[in-house]
Amino acid sequence: MFTGIIQTLGRIESLVQQGDAVRLTIVAPDLDTSDVALGDSIAVSGPCLTAVALGPDRFEADVSPETLARTSLGGKRPGDQVNLEKALRLSDRLGGHLVSGHVDGVGEVRERTALEQYVKFRIAAPAELARYIAMKGSIAVEGVSLTVNAVDGVEFELMIIPHTLERTTLGALQAGSRVNLEIDLVARYLERLHGQDAPAAQTGGAYAPPAGPLAS
Repeated sequence: MFTGIIQTLGRIESLVQQGDAVRLTIVAPDLDTSDVALGDSIAVSGPCLTAVALGPDRFEADVSPETLARTSLGGKRPGDQVNLEKALRLSDRLGGHLVSGHVDGVGEVRERTALEQYVKFRIAAPAELARYIAMKGSIAVEGVSLTVNAVDGVEFELMIIPHTLERTTLGALQAGSRVNLEIDLVARYLERLHGQDAPAAQTGGAYAPPAGPLAS
C-alpha cells in the first residue's frame, strides 16, 4: 500500500529482456533503502514492483508481461525518469490517499496549459474507467496522488502546483504522453456494494460481481 506522495525520482539504467519479462534497473541515489529488504515493494510511476536486488544507489525489479502491456512501463527506455515511493508503514503520515499500486488503465494527456501559478492538464481516461473518476475525488497519475478538478465525459482536469511539477515526472508530461491511472480504492468497493444482491448475500447464495474493468 502507498500514499501517492512521491519520495524521489529515479532513472532507468537498463531494461534486460528475460524471456517475456524484463529486469529493470533503476538508479536512485536519493532513495533511502536502509529499511528496504529483498522482496519489499516499491511503486515505480504507479505500478507496485518487488525489489529483487539492492545496491547503495539502485535497485532491480522484474516486470511481468502483464505489467509491461497494461502500464506505461512498457514504453520506458534507459534514461527515462520514474516516480518512486516505498511501501507505506502503519506509522507513516497519510499525506495523499490510499494507493494500491495496481494500475487500472493508461490514459493520455490531451492538453497542457500553463497558468500563472499552476499547470492544467486535461487527460483522457479509458472509457471503462471514466465513471469512477469524480470531481474533487482522488486519482493516482503516474503514482502521484492528485485531486480531480473537473470531469467532462472520459476527460478530466488536474491543476498541478510547481512543487509537484519539479519533484515528479509530471513536469515533463506533454500532449500525447501516456500515463498510468489508478482510481480511488473507495470506487472499487462502492461498485461492488452497489451491484450486490443483498438477499443472496444474507442466505449464502452465490453472488457474481458486476462486469467491469477493475482487477487487482
